[in-house]
Amino acid sequence: MRAARLVTPVYSLCLAGLLACLCLPARAADPKPDATVKTTSIEANVYLDDKIKADSALAADCLAEGKKWIDKNAAEASAARKDEPDLFKDRGGYSFERKYSVRSVVDAGRYVSVLRDDYMDTLGAHPNTDVNTILWDASAKKRISIRPFFTETADNGPTLTAMRKAIVSALNAEKKRRGAGETATAEWYKELKPTLLKIGAVTLAPSTEAGKSSGLTFHYPPYAVGPYAEGQYVIFVPWETLKPYLTPEGARIFAGARPKGDTDDQQ
Repeated sequence: MRAARLVTPVYSLCLAGLLACLCLPARAADPKPDATVKTTSIEANVYLDDKIKADSALAADCLAEGKKWIDKNAAEASAARKDEPDLFKDRGGYSFERKYSVRSVVDAGRYVSVLRDDYMDTLGAHPNTDVNTILWDASAKKRISIRPFFTETADNGPTLTAMRKAIVSALNAEKKRRGAGETATAEWYKELKPTLLKIGAVTLAPSTEAGKSSGLTFHYPPYAVGPYAEGQYVIFVPWETLKPYLTPEGARIFAGARPKGDTDDQQ
């Protein structure tokens, strides 16, 4: 009897645990990559979010770019393995991942801002990350720049000079908030230039007014405007700051304020 009393509770607990497991919902499967390469030298994947997949032209554009990216890195990893076999010994291969995700949709779906986030582990001291952006014109089915929204975008011209000034001011404030004010220096900002190619990766920020944009957000990966430890910076410039430089198209799509939760979502 004494043995029976000891065994019965254990048996009951096991049975209860088994029944509980049977009642649990199935664990969500990891998303499958939309493009992948896996060899002894590298595993590289590209993912498109569901909003991108809903636009076949945008999805095809991103996927074509992503496939070129993983093929290029696969070739480089293979060459590195031949040149430095000891680097790969007992450590596996390189690991690369690219994710395309929609940041905002403006003007009844016409302008789609896309974030392109990269993760890269080449067996160095630490992995690296990068961020870039795409501005997609769904009507024209092609990538565009912010040029149509401003009266002029000449290098060192009034628009981009005002834009850079606003970015630096916002960067200084954000660095101070993070306790990184000592890197708010001209030396860290020297690559940030008033040209479309050097001002930073840009997106149309969402707005409290449906279908509109509240301004521009500029996305800087680690090392771009601060040391690696500071991570990524996302800097917002409200449309009102750039109002004197807007074209009629720019004046039409910009309105409202940045949603309160957008800052936390993007930092």
